[in-house]
Parts: sequence; structure tokens; C-alpha cells
Amino acid sequence: MMKKLTKGAAALAILAVAAGSTLFFSCAKSGGAGGGTIVLTMGSWRADDVAQMNRLLAEYKKIKPNVEIRFQPTNPPDYNATLRLQLDGGTGPDLMYARSYAPGRELFNAGYFADCSDIPGVKANFTASNSAPWTMEDGKIFAVPFAAVSHAVYYNKTIFQKEGLAIPQTWEEFLALCQTLLAKGYTPLANGVADEWDILETFFLGLLPNYTGGAAERVKYETGEKKLNDANFTAAFQAMASAAKFLPRGYESVTYNDSQAMFNTQQAVMFIDGSWTVGVYDGVPFEWGVFAIPAPAGKPAAITFHPDMAITYNRATKYPEECREFLAWLASETGAVTASANLPVGFFPMINFPIVLLDAHANEFLALNAGKETDARFVWPKFLDLYAAMNQAVIQVIRGGQTPRQAAEAMETAAAKLR
Repeated sequence: MMKKLTKGAAALAILAVAAGSTLFFSCAKSGGAGGGTIVLTMGSWRADDVAQMNRLLAEYKKIKPNVEIRFQPTNPPDYNATLRLQLDGGTGPDLMYARSYAPGRELFNAGYFADCSDIPGVKANFTASNSAPWTMEDGKIFAVPFAAVSHAVYYNKTIFQKEGLAIPQTWEEFLALCQTLLAKGYTPLANGVADEWDILETFFLGLLPNYTGGAAERVKYETGEKKLNDANFTAAFQAMASAAKFLPRGYESVTYNDSQAMFNTQQAVMFIDGSWTVGVYDGVPFEWGVFAIPAPAGKPAAITFHPDMAITYNRATKYPEECREFLAWLASETGAVTASANLPVGFFPMINFPIVLLDAHANEFLALNAGKETDARFVWPKFLDLYAAMNQAVIQVIRGGQTPRQAAEAMETAAAKLR
């Protein structure tokens, strides 16, 4: 993906070549006081965040006026493949977003992601749990944790107040609430299955820790000490089957964007989704809030708080020190506070320091973690190869094509091959 040069930049390039200088694809020096400005590129899958990231990078430039970082995101579904092609071809960005767990580790093992272990603040300012998605088995950390996302139930407070409804404390109460709404003529849930990924990531993986437990219990499933066809995992599939009748009519053709629109226009009362949607509902003509996906009676509630993105640098960059300085800033309290003020709403800093978010709904979302165990999405750490099969199992259970028991048996059969 070649950069477009302005007329002025093109002229500078010609002069640079004439003078025997070299222009690099991923970074360059342009004329200016103090020996020139170093230009770094940053790759990302967050194409929606251009304005926010440009604000963040502008704040950094105030600290380092001789360094300009250009945010150059890729269409999200294409990011992994595009980044690999760039890195393989020697045209990769200087800085880049690193996927958590296996996809990021693969690029580190291939020699593209740099070792960030000794960058100041990387080890001291993040818990081992928050660094784990970007940590190798030998303890090397290959990226600075940047932001996490969470999962919960968005609900229309205005309708709840009108109908005298209370936030459910258990899954059984949640189903009873949905039944009450249905009887009153409302569509209880906005979720559909047309785009497929969202019913797995936001709904099923959002509620799963309530049944299987947090990180310590997840590891037992990964090692085989626990099986994906046990009573708890089967009960999680049963939860999806029980919720099916509360989805919109024609849910098979309801896309993720449709779901957002249904909640936004009050066609549905609730929407189980991720925190990244918080900003979508600014200015709606009703009051809304979020509550944790309830656990079944007798089980403690747990939250899927997913480590979503980190930032690393390219081992082949011509400016490793400038990249490391930027990452050290991100790993500091000052950098984290600045980032939190400029991150898209619903993306949460992972640093140890207490951060007060500016958006009230984002703070409400983050507060759901208090007193609850949190964990990443179940399949990300070790079972990412189960993603597609689990996605289809969830959809089949909702449609009635598989029983919860059959879905759980299929998942264990597939998991056994990965252990």
C-alpha cells in the first residue's frame, strides 16, 4: 500500500534522491528545525478510530515535536493478511497494533514484532494477567497492552421505568424479564445471527464465564482436566437455546448493524453487546444503561473483559529508539491518562493506575467489573481454532438444529484434537 505524496513532498523526495539520501517506505525524515522530523507509520485494524488516534498522536507530538506518527489503519477483516504481506515484503509499518494471543505470537516468532520486555513501564505498570496475551512462554513481552473491551447487556431505562421492571440478578430472572417484555408486546433482545460473529463473541462468550468460571477454570478446559461437554458448558449452550425465542422476529436475517439500529430506535428493549458500542447511542431520545449478563442462580457473576489490542514496533524499522520512546510513553501513567481521554468510547486502559473515564456510560460499563472475576473470551488464549465451529454450534442451538448436549459434545471432540 504505497503512500501518496503531495506536490511539496514529491519535490522534497526528488531533492533527497539528488542529494544521495534514501527514502524509506515505512519512515522518513522531512526538512525542519533541529535536523528534521522523523515520520513513523502505525498500522491498525481500527479503521473507525482515525479521528481519535490522530488526536492522541497529536498530543504525543507536543512532547516529541521532532516525531510525527501517521495512523494508517486497514479494513478490519483484512488486517492480519495485509500486515503479513507488508511484513513479508519489507514494507511493514514502524508501529502496529498487535492481536492478542496466537496471532500476535505468530508474528513475534516470525521475527517481525520486536521484544518490548525492557521498555520502561512494560513490566512494572501492567499486571501479569493483562500482559499475558502478548507474553511468550519464556516471559518475553512483545507489545504494550493498549485497550480492553467488555461485554454486558444494554437496556432501555426509560422502558424499564415505564413498565416497573428491575435489573435481573440471575439468568432465571433475566429469562422471566424477557418473557414479561414479550407478553407486553416488546421485542426483548436485539441480537441477530446474520453476521454470525457477533452472536458468538458478544452473547455466548459474554455469558460463558458465568457457567465455566474465570481464567483458572478456563485453563482446566484447555488442558483437558475439564471437558467442553461437561454440565457447565452444556448449560451455557442451554442458555442460548432458552434465549432464542426472545430474539427479533426473523433474527436469521438481522445483521449486527440492524441490531444496533433496533436498540437505537427502541424497537428492542435490550441488546447483549460489547463496550465498543457505547458511543453509538449518544444523543438517543431515551435513557439507557448497562448491566452484567446475569449468572445462573447459585453461581457468581463473571465478566468477559477481553484484552483486545496492544501496540508493538517493527524489528526492521529504521527508528527503533523513537518507536521505543513512544511505547514507553504509552506504558507510563501520563501516556495512559492521555490515551484514555482519546481512546474510542468503550475501550478501556489496561494499566495499573486508576483511570477516570470522561464518558459516564463507559464508567458505568467499567464499574461492572467491581467484585467480579474477569477473563478473556474463552477461545482466544488456546482454542482459537475452535472459533468457527463454536460459532456454528451456537447458531445451530438457537435455530434448534442441535441440542445443547450435541453442541457440547461436538466442541469437546474438536477441543480434544487441539490439546
